[in-house]
Amino acid sequence: MTASQLAAGLRKKTFSATELCDAHIDRIERLDGQVNAVVVRDFERARAEARQADVAISRGDFKALTGIPMTVKESFDLRGHPTTWGLEAHAGHRAREDALAVQRLKAAGAVVLGKTNVPPALADWQTENPIYGRTRNPHGLEQSAGGSSGGSAVAIAMGLSAIELGSDIGGSVRVPAAFCGVYGHKTSYGVIPMGGHFAGGEIINPQLLSVIGPLARSADDLATALDVVAGPDAEAAANKLVLPPARHGRLASFRVFVLDHHPVARADSDILGALEMLADQLVKEGASVARQSSLLPDITRSWRLYQAMLQTVITRGDPANPRQPISAHDWLDKLDEQLRLRRQWADFFRHFDIVLCPAFGTAAYTHARESDWRKRPLPIDGEPSKFGDQLGWAGVATVANLPSTVIPLGVNAAGLPLAVQAIGAFLEDRTTIAFAGMTGHDIVAPAIAS
Repeated sequence: MTASQLAAGLRKKTFSATELCDAHIDRIERLDGQVNAVVVRDFERARAEARQADVAISRGDFKALTGIPMTVKESFDLRGHPTTWGLEAHAGHRAREDALAVQRLKAAGAVVLGKTNVPPALADWQTENPIYGRTRNPHGLEQSAGGSSGGSAVAIAMGLSAIELGSDIGGSVRVPAAFCGVYGHKTSYGVIPMGGHFAGGEIINPQLLSVIGPLARSADDLATALDVVAGPDAEAAANKLVLPPARHGRLASFRVFVLDHHPVARADSDILGALEMLADQLVKEGASVARQSSLLPDITRSWRLYQAMLQTVITRGDPANPRQPISAHDWLDKLDEQLRLRRQWADFFRHFDIVLCPAFGTAAYTHARESDWRKRPLPIDGEPSKFGDQLGWAGVATVANLPSTVIPLGVNAAGLPLAVQAIGAFLEDRTTIAFAGMTGHDIVAPAIAS
């Protein structure tokens, strides 16, 4: 069931929050051994939160997530538990308080069962680390679950959790959502504060480009989670955030641009076929669909900027990084270029509502033994390609601070999920989520989730 369906059951008293919590705990204990998604378990506190939810429900006090069982990515602080980011150096850490986003979830009545697995330093599209081991894709146990929010997507696909909280700088919400066949949303940059999302409890400035985003079994659930966690923190200069409503309420009103090629990233016939099928569906629904526009920003320049900014951000403080740090003046030049790109996209989105493109160039690939993703080949329709080039699809939205929602579109002949992403204008998260809800398929439950 989706979170909204579970909420309806709680309101009708079909089941209690305690029963719902116990059912999810039982499901984790029975099924998670096959996939290893929920690696930090906070069951006793969850049961206490569920009992509190039942008291609130008895008084008719319903909040957005009252009694809804959920999990969060291991990279978020959960009081009393380690925040390791899959790094052994942080195995002894214990968080003193919940991350700000987790606090907001709990304040909205959510019952947090625990945390889900990640790759080391959140830096891979498969999820395995020396502390918690490997997370497997429930649609194919030898396939990657995606990363870095791999455990997050698996928990949603398996019904171990109703909503998940992940993070994304290089597709870390979008790729796992696509690989596991669930909905995932990369938010506009800055709409959800990053407090408590640091390895080992470090206090550092939020990373540029990096965002927090939800995963769920429906687009409506993404919107609910976004409403709960979005908004400035106490250190923000502004004390209010207003996300505009979705631009349209029906598909026929949408102006869609299909981006089916990239100067670096490739996509295979399954992914491009799913993209084309969705484009055809949109035309039949009366939507405007285009594949060329002089307003489209230069994707090659955008890719180069993203690469430069991303490498600067993620290699900061890494003694093993072979790259020389760029100067402060060079960094400021990159920020200027980013601003110009953002304005180009703002102009583009005055004429279009959505950009549709792959979230990743293939369905879930076989989990690679090579730990260094820079050395891995990625077959595209039988031909080798560079694994890291797939950052191109993630970077279209990330470098311009744009929102993007992953839309599940069924499965391929091998039974592996297919998906695309819908990118929208800055702060128009509700538009991409609404569009995903109108076009996405029902979640395909993996066989081992029964």
